[in-house]
Amino acid sequence: MNFAVFASGHGSNLQAIIDALKKKKIKTRLALVVCDRKDARALQRAAKAKIPSVLIDPQSFPNRELFDREAVKHLEAARIDFIVLAGFMRILSPYFIKAYEGKILNIHPSLLPAFKGAHAIRDAFAHAVKVTGVTVHFVTEELDHGPIILQESLAVSSQDTLASLEKKIHGLEHKLYPKAIDLFARGRLSFAGRKVVIR
Repeated sequence: MNFAVFASGHGSNLQAIIDALKKKKIKTRLALVVCDRKDARALQRAAKAKIPSVLIDPQSFPNRELFDREAVKHLEAARIDFIVLAGFMRILSPYFIKAYEGKILNIHPSLLPAFKGAHAIRDAFAHAVKVTGVTVHFVTEELDHGPIILQESLAVSSQDTLASLEKKIHGLEHKLYPKAIDLFARGRLSFAGRKVVIR
């Protein structure tokens, strides 16, 4: 199977995926990196790993769907079977989600359904939670709502700062996401309604 990673920024999850591929922890092929920001380090990481990438500038399109239609053209050309969102900071249009229904994975830095949205780590820290974590889920039209594939928790200590909590969360993401990607690539995931079955 071929998959694409969509990224917008630093690309630390992309790097974790690249590293897992090199160690044969993900048994499939990363065929394309899609990025929406020309200054994103994710593009540099893709180039260093000799993975094809494409930059799609959102300002060239009047709406989300036209941006997504352009992305789909590149995905079809690369014969992409499924999508992995890794710090991609755009909300996908219903058109895109229908085009790859059940084939889009996302990672979120909280134990969903708690702390949805773009500032989950900050929000969890501000609420002084004792436990938080990471969720890998399928993407649906409702934000941060799709069926949950994997979750793992971690304790928040009284000594944690926002920066130290972010570091712990990212470390957990880098461990959990490659595992979920490999499960999907090997056909071990299925879901009905909200229930995901791992075979």
